[in-house]
Amino acid sequence: MEERYVRNLGALTEEECALLQRKTIFVAGCGGLGGYIIEMLLRIGVGKIVAADADVFEASNLNRQLLSEVPLLGARKAKIAAARAKRVNPVIEFIPVEEFLDATNAAQLISGCDVVMDALDNIASRKVLAHACSEANIPMVHGAICGWTAQAAISMPGDGLMDILYPEHIVLGSKSSLSFSPPFCAAMQVALCVKLLCGRDIEPGKVYYADLLDMEFEPLF
Repeated sequence: MEERYVRNLGALTEEECALLQRKTIFVAGCGGLGGYIIEMLLRIGVGKIVAADADVFEASNLNRQLLSEVPLLGARKAKIAAARAKRVNPVIEFIPVEEFLDATNAAQLISGCDVVMDALDNIASRKVLAHACSEANIPMVHGAICGWTAQAAISMPGDGLMDILYPEHIVLGSKSSLSFSPPFCAAMQVALCVKLLCGRDIEPGKVYYADLLDMEFEPLF
């Protein structure tokens, strides 16, 4: 085993670490959630990451997005994520895709992946991604934040979880996000992803909700 993964042992077996190195993960979005998800996947040692985002860094990203820095304002998020991947773990194959995910490219983007990570920031795109995952029979790990709160869940193909969480009448008004909410949510998502990939016990469709203001943690359903 490579020395960089030695501290995984105990929490993970050597066999599980080797299994992770054979897996391919798609990350939809390289911003608040995506940047931290990518970082954690790089450090735990998955084999391949495909990350899609056509956006550029803006000053409003600096309060919470790991990959954003003042000198990088205006730079492509996916390109910066790829550069970060080379510095953190050059052994991992990292494929940046400078495209926004939509109904025309979703199926192609997630093709061949073992798990899809939802790091998107709008309902419409999440539903497009969920539909593509269902069609391709690929599990999706959902995550979302707002202010002090975060939620995460494993959505299995055909379970309709995004439609349950986000019915047609729901409109998200607030874009508030604090520095600690994205890494907290990303940690929940990556933990669920690792459990899923390693064949550990999981509860698909169970939504884990955290209120970091009142320090309350509970399943929504």
